[in-house]
Amino acid sequence: MPKLSKRIENFTDSVIRRMTRIANSHGAINLSQGFPDFDPPSELKNALEKVASGSIHQYAVTWGAKNFREALAKEQSKFMGIPIDPQTQIVVTCGSTEAMMAAMMTVCNPQDKVVVFSPFYENYAADAILSGAEPIYVHLRPPEFKFDVNELEEAFKQGPKALILCNPSNPTGKVFTLEELQTIAYFAKKYDTFVITDEVYEHIVYDPYQHIYFASLPGMFERTISCSSLSKTYSITGWRLGYLIAPSHIIDGARKVHDFLTVGAAAPLQEAAVVALNFGDDYYEELKRSYIDKRDFFIKGLDKLGLKYTVPQGAYYVMVDISEFACESDLEFCEWMAKEVGVAAVPGSSFFKDNVNHLIRFHFAKKKETLEEALKRLEKLKDKARERWQW
Repeated sequence: MPKLSKRIENFTDSVIRRMTRIANSHGAINLSQGFPDFDPPSELKNALEKVASGSIHQYAVTWGAKNFREALAKEQSKFMGIPIDPQTQIVVTCGSTEAMMAAMMTVCNPQDKVVVFSPFYENYAADAILSGAEPIYVHLRPPEFKFDVNELEEAFKQGPKALILCNPSNPTGKVFTLEELQTIAYFAKKYDTFVITDEVYEHIVYDPYQHIYFASLPGMFERTISCSSLSKTYSITGWRLGYLIAPSHIIDGARKVHDFLTVGAAAPLQEAAVVALNFGDDYYEELKRSYIDKRDFFIKGLDKLGLKYTVPQGAYYVMVDISEFACESDLEFCEWMAKEVGVAAVPGSSFFKDNVNHLIRFHFAKKKETLEEALKRLEKLKDKARERWQW
């Protein structure tokens, strides 16, 4: 029999999604894969019900329904502070996952290099490999996950085609400062590099930190492909509505890639989601307050449990240090914890290029009662771990 593609030998299935399956098999509370256990706004559900009983059930325009693109352009023009043309500067995709893949395939040739900050969301390395590109990793160093300017320039000196920027960052919750973004922008211009941004957590940022859209920096819109989705902002991860925003000549290429990847995002969901794109500022203010409450409640619980962690500046993840448990494999630890403690997390090693096995990632996009129960179950973590590893 012929052999399979060599590219699939260089990465595994998603460890995050694998942990969801493990959580389900053991009845564990799933604090691994980042999706809420609460409903989206009622206006969205009502709109979907109305659309479902209507006649919008066939293909939309491949790169996105006209009214969806217009509503999205209006919303993002306001938040990004730059004018966006809904006809020439947007591609609607099947989630930000496809948006990132389409962006990579639009700008990268085989053997091109791509800068990736480590730790990183696991899809980025796979995206590079599937595009035939080679990742160059630059460290984000704890506890504030800052990069070393010299290390970053050394990466740029290798002639990368693009840099991937996740801001706010998954898994660390880091929000890049204006100075850091300006440094990246300086090198991107100096070494003539594209910047592909993943800004899906753009509205989940905690005071005093502020999210700055990379494309809004002087001279950067021309070389930036901004990727995001509606999943996290409106609690509709299952709707799979993402998008690319970029200059028209880049979008022309991305439309071709997108057309043959998925043809198009679901037409009824685009129609229903227009309601959310027209929400006022009060919605985003309440979203922020809600996640501040969840974050503070959860990390206060971690404090009571005596667990060490890094306070997230944005997004809805928290990295917890499990060094004290003396387990050499974070994957083994997470699988054991899901089974024996009843709480699922993601092993941190799935986010790092280096051999890092002392961190795990929880997410707190859950109802308060879910977080309460998870913290209650975690009360027995140290005793059970002591029995298991004799630390």
